[in-house]
Amino acid sequence: MASLSGDWDGVVEASAHANVDDEHDPEGATIAYERARIEASLSRARTHLADIEDALRRIRGGTYGTCERCGGPIAPGRLEARPTARTCITCATT
Repeated sequence: MASLSGDWDGVVEASAHANVDDEHDPEGATIAYERARIEASLSRARTHLADIEDALRRIRGGTYGTCERCGGPIAPGRLEARPTARTCITCATT
């Protein structure tokens, strides 16, 4: 996430010296695209980090591996594939 933040800072700094009229600037579309791409990546990284922190809270609270919908166990294979899973596969697909 630090790398993405650094990328974001670089794009913001580069765009500060660029023409504000992206529509008519040949580099404008590139800057706007990079800004949107990095912003989306940062958003996904923040969401993933929040999911990991939530899983750690469930581990500390003794509820990790228990489905939040039905209260049943989450299969070890599901937790191995998706350690942040909050629901069993049955509840996740219904």
